[in-house]
Amino acid sequence: MAISAQVSVYPLGQQDLAPAIEAVWQVFQKHGLYYEPGIMSTLAQGEEEAVFVALREAFHAASQYGATVMVATVSNACPRLPPKRERAHHV
Repeated sequence: MAISAQVSVYPLGQQDLAPAIEAVWQVFQKHGLYYEPGIMSTLAQGEEEAVFVALREAFHAASQYGATVMVATVSNACPRLPPKRERAHHV
């Protein structure tokens, strides 16, 4: 079953927030998830097993940079994202 997860990562007390957040995106990519970074969260979609495995691995990857809080909302009722090449680019 395909599911969606809205994920927010909060690197605590870190000078540079980007490495921990980018580590999460790399995990999503590694697991073949569609993902759309946003200003305050990332939407990730894929098969249920892949999403839950990726969420756990993403938390561990972000935690390598220091104290981390990750908030995830998971749904099986959200429409799928179109492939990246068809999505509008947000600035």
